[in-house]
Amino acid sequence: MIRKAEKQDIPALIELLHQVNDLHADGRPDLFVHGHTKYNARELEELLGDEDCPVFVALDNEGAIRGYSFAQIHRNPEGGHLKAHTSLYIDDICVNASCRGQGVGRSLYEHTEAFARSIGCHNITLNVWAANTAAQRFYESLGLSVQKTTLERILR
Repeated sequence: MIRKAEKQDIPALIELLHQVNDLHADGRPDLFVHGHTKYNARELEELLGDEDCPVFVALDNEGAIRGYSFAQIHRNPEGGHLKAHTSLYIDDICVNASCRGQGVGRSLYEHTEAFARSIGCHNITLNVWAANTAAQRFYESLGLSVQKTTLERILR
């Protein structure tokens, strides 16, 4: 079952945020700090109240959270060189390490995509760190393709 996240889900969300952060810290220790999270409990509570930033959770049969999808609705007005359009940016999808390979991530993505369609989004976007090749393959298997590429040069 997948539903919108609620305040009582915050401790489980923080646990999963630690997993994601540590995965990123393993791949990019120059940028990410092990043991931290992108959001703290107060920030998550605010986020859960923001209708433009839906958070969905996947539950097992006992009601335990197996994964999440954080999203952001981006409404782009017409102007200059761009046409007006609404995009759904997936900020993060995480599946508990003990549940990976069981279709939880696919279900979360499909639920998030159905939400995007229901509000009239033109597209879905997301970012994947180059070190996270498993995530790249996962998203490509869902039909996502490269929209643009960010390049960097590390200076120190």
